[in-house]
Amino acid sequence: MIKATDISVEKSNKKLLDSVSIKIDRSRIVGLVGPSGSGKTTLIRTLVGSQQITKGTITTLGLAPGSKEVRSRIGYMAQKSAFYSDITVSENLHYFASILGVSRNRVLEILELTALTRHSNSLANSLSGGESSRLSLAIALLGNPDILFLDEPTVGLDPILRIELWRLFLELRQQGKLIVISSHIMEEAERCDEVLLLREGQLLFFGEPTELKRKTGCKDIESSFIALVSEKF
Repeated sequence: MIKATDISVEKSNKKLLDSVSIKIDRSRIVGLVGPSGSGKTTLIRTLVGSQQITKGTITTLGLAPGSKEVRSRIGYMAQKSAFYSDITVSENLHYFASILGVSRNRVLEILELTALTRHSNSLANSLSGGESSRLSLAIALLGNPDILFLDEPTVGLDPILRIELWRLFLELRQQGKLIVISSHIMEEAERCDEVLLLREGQLLFFGEPTELKRKTGCKDIESSFIALVSEKF
């Protein structure tokens, strides 16, 4: 579903990604984990097709990322809110649905899926942090994408709201979607089928959490990350 080979991104003579290679060939939850500035957002933008690469090759669903055929099959939730704050939740969804050419019934399905039905007539700027995140996610889901790229979807949320969103992510995976989630919260990596650890644009590890802990001899992802950083840098 995603194949990236030896991709690098440079800006102002600084490497934001340094020869990163990954291959994801089935529906699962992939956690893109690392501290701020590690290259998580750059990698997501690269896989979506909105970031020019310096070298390397990428295919998403067998096609060039950003191509017309691929755009309709992916959903992208950026860190910044992707909705209009001065109109209602329902109006936001119907507006984006009209752009995507999806039905009114799909809007109702997404409202229910993201637990926003009771907020459908609320102005977007009146939503809480968790509700705002769910609205951005709802917009990303409208086109029923095969792949979802979610950039820090749980940042700033309390533990209860994070649990609610992760329950939804698991449900989406069961529907056969590939979900790539970036986070700087190491404990969230434990919930993923695979983790991709980044540090200063370099790929430290890509595989299952159990494999990571076995490799490092650590009991959790955070300790494993520290062990890998100590070994690499």
